[in-house]
Amino acid sequence: MNVTINRQARDVMADKDELLEQVKSEKPVKNKILSLPFLIIGFLVIVFGAFMLYAMTHQHVTNNSSSSQTSTTTKTKRSSSKYVAGKDYKITYNNQGVIDKATLDKGLKVSYLTDVDDLMDTSSNGSNMAKVEVYYNKDKNLLVERLFENGYQGDQETTRVVYDISKGEIPDNGATPSLHYQGYPLVYKWEKLAK
Repeated sequence: MNVTINRQARDVMADKDELLEQVKSEKPVKNKILSLPFLIIGFLVIVFGAFMLYAMTHQHVTNNSSSSQTSTTTKTKRSSSKYVAGKDYKITYNNQGVIDKATLDKGLKVSYLTDVDDLMDTSSNGSNMAKVEVYYNKDKNLLVERLFENGYQGDQETTRVVYDISKGEIPDNGATPSLHYQGYPLVYKWEKLAK
């Protein structure tokens, strides 16, 4: 009888071990099934977050570009020019070894000489330019801009603007005598080609 009880106990234990093995093998399946919704939710959160980040970045860039266009003075017209270089106007740089292009371009931008639409505009709101010459006075670190409106006579500029590179400003309105540019190198020239 003792043997029968031992045998039954072993059978029960074997059945118990089999049940435990089955339960262990079923848990990963249940865990996989339970973790699937979490994976889907996590994926959707990541995709939605990336989309929101892109949308906010794109909106920020758009807002910055539009606000910078509206905050500039009334002389600035549009960011895209309707005039074509080589057909409507010609730009010549002679600055190599004299002044770096970034500094020169910064001075031109401050004086609104990079806005081709404004330079070409012949209305009362436009600059109505025929030619622009920019000289570099290295001794005084100045850009001297000679502006020639349409219909100018001889070599007499309509307006002269002096840009002080060191101070980053236009200190005078062109009343400075011609010694600021005479004898100094011509570093930039803009000419209207279209009649």
